[in-house]
Formats: sequence, structure tokens, C-alpha cells
Amino acid sequence: MAVAPAHRPGAAPPRRDGTGRRGAVGLILALPCLFPATARAQDAVTLDELSVVGEAGPGGGGQVAGTARGFGPAAPTPIAAPVGTVSTGLSRADTIDNRPATNIADVLRNSPGVTVRQANGPRDVVISIRGNNARANGPARNFVVLEDGFPITQADGYSRFDAVDPRAYSAIDVFRGPQSALFGNYATGGALAFTTRSGAAIDGAEYGVDAGSFGYLNNYATIGSVSGPFAYSLFTSDARGNGFAGHSSFNTETVNFLGTYAPTTDDRFTLKVLNNETRTNLPVRSSLLQFAQNPYQRGCATARAAAPGCATYSLLLNGRNGATVPVTADEGGFYRGDRRTVVGARYEHDFDAFTTWRTQLVFDDRNVNQPVTPTASTGDFAGFNALSDVTRRGDLFGLPATGYLALAYNTLDTHSLIYNSIAYLGPRRGALSSNLEATQDNLGGRARVELQLSEQWLVVAGIGAETTRITGRNLTFAYPAAGGFTATLAPLDQSYLHVAEELSLTYRPSQEWSVLGRVATGYATPAASYLTVTPAGTPGNNAQLQTQENLGFDLGATWAPLPELQLSATGFYEFFRNELISQSPGPGLLTYFFNAPASEHRGVEVGGSWVSPAGWRATLAYTHDDQVYTNYTEQLSAGTRTARFDRAGRHIPGVPTDAALARFGYEQTTGPCAGLGGYVEAVYQSDFYLDNANLLKAPGFMVVNLNLHYDRTLSGQADAGFAKRLSLYVELRNAFDRIYTNSAQNLADTLNPATGRQNGAAVLAATGGTIYASAPRNVVAGMKLAF
Repeated sequence: MAVAPAHRPGAAPPRRDGTGRRGAVGLILALPCLFPATARAQDAVTLDELSVVGEAGPGGGGQVAGTARGFGPAAPTPIAAPVGTVSTGLSRADTIDNRPATNIADVLRNSPGVTVRQANGPRDVVISIRGNNARANGPARNFVVLEDGFPITQADGYSRFDAVDPRAYSAIDVFRGPQSALFGNYATGGALAFTTRSGAAIDGAEYGVDAGSFGYLNNYATIGSVSGPFAYSLFTSDARGNGFAGHSSFNTETVNFLGTYAPTTDDRFTLKVLNNETRTNLPVRSSLLQFAQNPYQRGCATARAAAPGCATYSLLLNGRNGATVPVTADEGGFYRGDRRTVVGARYEHDFDAFTTWRTQLVFDDRNVNQPVTPTASTGDFAGFNALSDVTRRGDLFGLPATGYLALAYNTLDTHSLIYNSIAYLGPRRGALSSNLEATQDNLGGRARVELQLSEQWLVVAGIGAETTRITGRNLTFAYPAAGGFTATLAPLDQSYLHVAEELSLTYRPSQEWSVLGRVATGYATPAASYLTVTPAGTPGNNAQLQTQENLGFDLGATWAPLPELQLSATGFYEFFRNELISQSPGPGLLTYFFNAPASEHRGVEVGGSWVSPAGWRATLAYTHDDQVYTNYTEQLSAGTRTARFDRAGRHIPGVPTDAALARFGYEQTTGPCAGLGGYVEAVYQSDFYLDNANLLKAPGFMVVNLNLHYDRTLSGQADAGFAKRLSLYVELRNAFDRIYTNSAQNLADTLNPATGRQNGAAVLAATGGTIYASAPRNVVAGMKLAF
């Protein structure tokens, strides 16, 4: 955790005291009345310079989203310049610039409170903030994701990270704890705010290539510049590889563009385009026993001649009904072929030196083709997201203040088809299993006040209200052996109304210390897809789901006794009601959701960084996260038997209690070897339970990575040629070749149909559909040239 710099990088300096156009909507007119611009210019920009309890590194967390240098607003939003929040600012140093960051997991591990695991593809990472989303199987829905100020979370809470190539970004802000008062629906765990590199920072062109074990190859290029009123940056990458496990080859292509046009000092137009194509083969998730026998699923071309420990799914021979046969991933042809396209436009206007109005519209479309289990999912999910907000700096009760008001609306049209898969020569679609057509709309408003009570005290208060409506229908199909089919209709018509509050108090007794106390609430409504999968793991009606809500308390402190040393610790305690829990009922079945009536999340986050003038440096990120059910009775059935089990006091599955990253290295800053550096990095995660009864655990792990890099400025050198900068790096990952898993899905406990008793750990350990192995020892090296 770090004290924010005296001037946050990317934030606009105090500007002219002129006035812009007047006569906006009532929302915009209200703030000048509440916050008259009578404060001195110095006072008017005080709030974004205050420290926050977060681990902001150099440049982290302070960039104004979506703007290039010199194109900043007079009044950045609370998201672009966060105060009074528990947040981490991650910069490129040691996380992106001098290492082969193959996916965003390599970067986000540097933030306390964040755990990551591999999902279904090379960049498909399950990100969890304080354990929220730890139980997901790919999509993230318990936090909100933005890029350059544009939301890339759809109206049903869906976020995915296939399109996120770390090379494109200059900074990432991690907001931890309930954040619905500021971000709206699905921000029960927090938020991620990505900032791409600006045209001014790139100022030319860059080309890089990473290559490594298992056929990994990533070619990427960046161009960016500022010319008069125009600023732009364009990033492209093509990553491919054979994969370290059987049937796991991949190819993913990303284009990321940000352009800004400022015709006047008061007006800015911004265009954002993000497109990703992902094509990846997927192995079958194994059981814990199969993982111990054959972790990388080698020798699994056919089920008949499979090596011991090969995992299989049972597929219908005719794709409709009747007999099934076990098939391996090669025989089933399991893969993901997805596309994601995001196009956003924003208009900003400074009414004066203290007031900025923004209006933006985002089109977000994802198209999926996923024959990944005995069922094959296809569909199109097109959505729109509209936001209009105003930020005002001024005085409130004679004290420097920033006010923020926003109106937000987003919608998503879901068209999802699920087919039975046919055995052999896959992937082949069989009969239609379900047809979901649904629309989800969210409409809400948010208000926030940041009030500087004195040089030492800052108070932040916020509130948000939002209504959600889900309408549509789900058709499920069955195919009797006698022929024909039956169709069952499950209509959807769910409405929700929620209010979220936030209150924080920051005390800064000196330049070295900052203390934050915060209380906030969050909410996450069920998505349409949650409502249409039964606890049996088949398409059907699950409409009894309720909204997940949480109330969180934070108390943290940051200590920076020296410019080169920063330490922090935050304790949190969160109370959940109707927590949405996902689990797998068995191999090849769909993941379903249920509500746990009451649960608690409590823990400690510790962060630290040290940069010695002599070149030594160290980083620490540690999280202790203890999550338990406090009120939950689970009903299990098998055959004619049914039993109920009290899970109160049991740990919530899927959440590691302890996770840590520690890195120690050296950078030569002077002399002929300036730019040469390296580090050793250790990543640790404790074991965690896989089931509600706490009978079976996924094993923990610790892996060690070694890095050596060289970065040299060539401008003015005799060997410079036409290049300005050269970067070289090589990384040995999992240096001790540990066999471990960082991708395990929760399992459903089961009953013995003969005795009516709960099956033990041995039965769970033999249940498939849960484990992917993580990568064995591998080497990735790369180079980058800047022109």
C-alpha cells in the first residue's frame, strides 16, 4: 500500500478559471448550487491529492481513465481519482514491462485481496476479490470491470478476461469490498478499473514478441501519439500455443484502440474499440484422483486406449436419448470459439474550471460457441450501457468538497441455445436441449460527496439506488425413446429494487500515516442464466433465487516512513445475506447456483513495497480470508431418500484461507550495466475445501519464478539506429517443477441411495469435472523494441 503522490500521474493540473457553456439538464445544474465554486483553485483540487488506503505503485491508480496527457477533465470522477476507498494501484513496473505477462493473473497477484486461477482458455482467468467470484468457472459476476472508464461488464454482471492482454495497460486500480454505491449492481466484491497506455506515453511505435515452452508465441504491437487536438493508442496481439496439457492448444487475437479528440479546452470526444477472438481446445476436468494419476491428461487420445487417469465425459451416441459412451477431450472435440466486441463513445464538457459533465454509450456484444461438455452452448449476448454523470469541485459548508451525480442504464438481450453433444468425431451437435431468450435491464442513480473536514480528516458518503428487471422464457426439450419430443416452458419475470450506501472516514495525522475506516453495502441480482439451471445440473427452472447482499466494514492503515518504503494493513468483516454459491453436481453437468441465507467473510490484507536507492527492491501482497456459512441447511436427495444437513460453521468452498506473493530483486540503475535486473518471486496459496460439507480439499501450493531482464535506452547511442529503446527478458516459471492445481471447481455433496447417508471424501475424490492442472516448469523469453 502506498501514499498517493503529490500529483497523481495523468490527472489534469489546475487550469484556467474560465467558464464554459451553461444551461444543462437539472442534474448538472444542481451541483453548482450545492458546491459553489468559491474555493481557491488550490482548494478545488485537493481531494484527488489526498492519500487513500491502497497500494498505489508509481503511476498506479492515478490516471484519468480514457484520457491522454493534456486531455484531462477539470474534475475527474471518483473512479478516475479514488479517495476514501480500499484500493490498490498497480503500475507496469515489475508486473508488465520487464516480464512475459502471459495473462492478467501475473499482474493482479500483486494486489492484496486478489486471488486468481486458470479457467477455460489461455487468458480466461477467474479473478476473485476477497473470495468473491472464487467459485466461478470462467465468467466474473461479483465485481464490476471498466476499461478507460467504459464498462466491460454486461447488464447480467458478466465479465471475462480473454480480451485482456496485459501489454496494453499502463495501470490497474483494484477496488476492494462492497462498491455498489459507486458502481451499481454486481459490485459486492469490488471493481477493477483498467487504464490503457496513452498516445503521449507511447509516442511512436513498439513491437514485441514472447516465446516459450509448449509452443507459446505472442506477437504484439503498439502505436500511439498526440497531434494537436488528437491523441490515440492502438494495441494488437496474437497469442498462440500448443498448451501444456492434452487437447489445450489455443489462439487468441486482440485489438484495443483508444482515441481522443479535443476541439476546445472544454470539450473532449473519446472512442473506445475492443475486439477479441478466442479459439481454444479444452481438456476434460478431472477428479482429484485422476489429477494425482495423470495431471496433464497425456495419452488420452481415445477412451479405449487411454492412459491411467484420463478424464472422460459421457456423451449420447445419437445426440437425443438412450445410450451414452465415455469420450476423451480429443474424441469429443471440446473447445471454445468466442468473440467479444466492445465499442464505446464518450463526450465530456467542462462547464468551468470546477465542473465536468460526461455522457457515454457502450455497445457490447459477445458471441459464444462452446462445445465444452456433454452439452454445447451457442448464443449471442448483445447489450448497451449508457451513463451520464457530473463531477463538481467547490465548497460545502465552507469546506473543500467534490460532488458526483450519475444516472446509469444498461440492458442485455440474451439468445442462448444449448444442444446435446454427439459422441465421436466431435464437436457435433445433437438435439436442442434448451432455448433461452431473456432481457435484463438495470436503471439507477448514484450520488457521492467527498468532504475535506481539515488537513487531516476526509469524509466520503455515497448512495445508489437501482431497479433490475429480467423478462423472457426458457424452453427445455426432452426426447422420449418412443420418438418425438416434449417441451417445457419456464417464463421469467423477476424484478428487484436495491439501495446501497457507503461511508468512509480518512485520518492523516502526518505525511507518513493514513488511517481509513469504511462501511459499505453491495448487491448482486441473479442473472437470467442462473434462473434456468436446476440443482440437478440440467436446464430448467431455478427462479427461487434471490439477490445477494453484503454489508462490509474495513479498518486499515498505510505507513510510508520513507519515500522508498510503503507498508499497509487492512482488516475487513463482511456479512452476506443470500450469498449466491455455484457448484457442479457432477462430471459433464451444468454448474448451478443456490442461495446461502447467511454467511460471513473476514480477513486481513497486507501489502508492502521497498525500493532501495542502491537498486534493491521488494514487494509483498498477502491475504487471509476466512469465509463461513452462518445459516445454511442443504438438502440432498438420491433415489427415494432425502436428507437435510446443517452447514452452519462450515467453510465456504472454493476460497483459499491464505494467499501471498513475495518478490525480491535488484535493478542496476547506473554505469554500463544500467537497465540490467532480476528477481525471484514466490506465489503461495493454501488448500481449500471443494464441497459444502468440508470433506475434501484441493491441495495448496507454492511455486517459485525467476526473472532476468535488461532495458536500455538507445536514443543518442551509436548503436541506436532507428530504435529508441530495447527490452529483453527471460523468466523461468515453476522453477522446482511442482505439480499443482490452481483451477478446481466446487463439487456437490451426495447421498448414498442405499443407506441415505452422506457419501464421504472418497466418493468426492473420484468425482470428475473439477480439476485442471497448472503449468509445469516452463521458460518464456521476449524482447521489445520502441521506435
